[in-house]
Amino acid sequence: MFALFDDAGKFLAGRVMSEADSSMQIELESGKRVKVKAANVLLKFDKPAPAELIAEGLRLAQEIDLDLAWEFAPDNEFGFADLAREYFDAKASTAHQVAALFRLYEAPHYFRRAGKGQFKKASEEIVKAALLGIERKRLQTLQIEQWATELAAGTCPAPVADQIYKILFKPDKNGPEYKAVVEATRRSHKAPLDLLKAAGAIASAYQFHWKRFLFEEFPKGVGFPALTAPEIKDELPLSSAQAFSIDDSATTEIDDALSVQGLGTGTVVFGVHIAAPGLAIQPDSAVDKVARERLSTVYMPGWKLTMLPDEVVQAYTLIEGRDCPAVSIYFTLDEATLAVQSSETRLERVAIKANLRHDKLDGVITEATLTGEAAADYGFAPELAFTFRLAKALKAQREVVRGKPENFNRPDYNFRLDSNGEREPNGREIVSISTRVRGSPLDLIVAEAMILANSTWGGWLNDLGLPGIYRSQASMAPGIKVRMGTRALPHAGMGVAQYTWATSPLRRYVDLVNQWQIIACAKNGRTAALVAPFKPKDAQLFSIISGFDAAYTAYNGFQNGIERFWTLRYLVQNQITELTATVMKDGLVRADELPLVFKALGCEPLERGAHVRVRITGTDEMTLDVHASLIERLDGTAAADESSTADDEGDDEDAAGSGPLTLALDLAPDNEAAADNTNPEVAVT
Repeated sequence: MFALFDDAGKFLAGRVMSEADSSMQIELESGKRVKVKAANVLLKFDKPAPAELIAEGLRLAQEIDLDLAWEFAPDNEFGFADLAREYFDAKASTAHQVAALFRLYEAPHYFRRAGKGQFKKASEEIVKAALLGIERKRLQTLQIEQWATELAAGTCPAPVADQIYKILFKPDKNGPEYKAVVEATRRSHKAPLDLLKAAGAIASAYQFHWKRFLFEEFPKGVGFPALTAPEIKDELPLSSAQAFSIDDSATTEIDDALSVQGLGTGTVVFGVHIAAPGLAIQPDSAVDKVARERLSTVYMPGWKLTMLPDEVVQAYTLIEGRDCPAVSIYFTLDEATLAVQSSETRLERVAIKANLRHDKLDGVITEATLTGEAAADYGFAPELAFTFRLAKALKAQREVVRGKPENFNRPDYNFRLDSNGEREPNGREIVSISTRVRGSPLDLIVAEAMILANSTWGGWLNDLGLPGIYRSQASMAPGIKVRMGTRALPHAGMGVAQYTWATSPLRRYVDLVNQWQIIACAKNGRTAALVAPFKPKDAQLFSIISGFDAAYTAYNGFQNGIERFWTLRYLVQNQITELTATVMKDGLVRADELPLVFKALGCEPLERGAHVRVRITGTDEMTLDVHASLIERLDGTAAADESSTADDEGDDEDAAGSGPLTLALDLAPDNEAAADNTNPEVAVT
């Protein structure tokens, strides 16, 4: 005698060797003997042989029309043999019974399982819905096949092109578009980016990086809703100060300006004047919601995405020729010793007499002209000379606290794109890269003024019991990062007792938040905590910090990546095949004259600081990769590694973050701003 049984959803048959009340010993065709519970035995038979029966049952099962079987099936619970007798005839053979079992088991959308060998037919609504789902799946499979064929042949279907960045970086792995790309990649034996570029889905490497960034950070687009800049309702007195700003020519969000009064009297009043959008924009207003969504201006060569619409920015920017609303902080100084005697914050209007542009004046306003060694033939010469002397003194004081001087051993790089009249970059521009030594006199003046204002305001908020958004660093030991929080803690890298960001409210949302708190202090003094927008331990502040940190890191990562793209384009446009560089670690080298860090074969065993010449053997603008190898070592021994201090601990991580691209396609960004460890405002003013 033979028996057919259910083995965890798989049907097997064999010869019955022994039988008890609750189990059987069954020998399979392979000779293996298994113990089977009696409840799992579905059918006992004498003929045909088990293998023959299963083969015949499988054949007959495919002849059973499921719609007809569903019609024949009883409304109540039934067994497979019952259906066989209804469907075939009253004397259904063993093979017919097995065929009915197999067919019922493989059609759960028609018949749900009610026990071993027992079934109950589904309702008509469930059957119709299931059949629609099966048909959709069939059509989707055909669609995936068609799309994969087109992709492999070099054509990108529109539905795939529309989701290309989602497929690459945030894929729905059950989506047909994703599956089509995976299948086409497998068939064509091409890397995903190569496949999609060949199929026309990616117009250019520049568009790839740009659209990827927009997909990840601006999924709703970069346009602003229609907004009107709210008016400042406060009656603001006009300051006696005559202020000037120092920015790049491309700067439209002029946040800060400086003034000097009382030169030659022995007591000088030094003013730092900050644009005052916080006097007009209120928390949770329409403009605030836009600013909070963006959190910061995004910078890139030849273009930027501002935190606020230009119409709003122009209402508050410190443009020359206007009396501009400002949050000002005045420092009364001893003119001879430069000792700070007192500070005062005022809400006022300030006459902006000039917008100085450092890219036009760096060669004119030099240390020699500022110290009297050469003639100073430019406006605000006495004021600039004093602020330069003050900046050097403030920097020296901070370096005492830091325990060592700040290093400016690498230049800043300026990118200029010849846009041919295009409003936005498109990747086809001619790029030029120039260097600008960090810590130039104008940089130093602005940086130290902003550090002084931010540190002083941070201490003032803390003294009055108001929370703010601070940046702190516990020590300059390797691995100790700059953190954002609501407590006034020391910033070891800068050498100050506390440090806020409050001097760029048109460009950074945390500065606007801090400005609201400062305005509350200026208006209410000791009672400010009662009316300030944010109270101690306010959950909103922690939410803002978290959101800003993530956005600022992403924006800096994009800026680094797109600058790397333009650097690679510069290499190609100028046919540069060799570079001199300095070894970092693990084969990473830093180019001497370009903002480029990459791996060079042959440099792995060289010590940090070694000076080398490398050959560029290839670049990939899509993955931002550089292929290079060592030509020769240019020095006999490693140079003294003056940069391997806590100031530069993040360099290797930054370099890695600007390197080859990582995809989310399954086939087989700021580290803290370096400015916080040197002069934080140099990089952002």
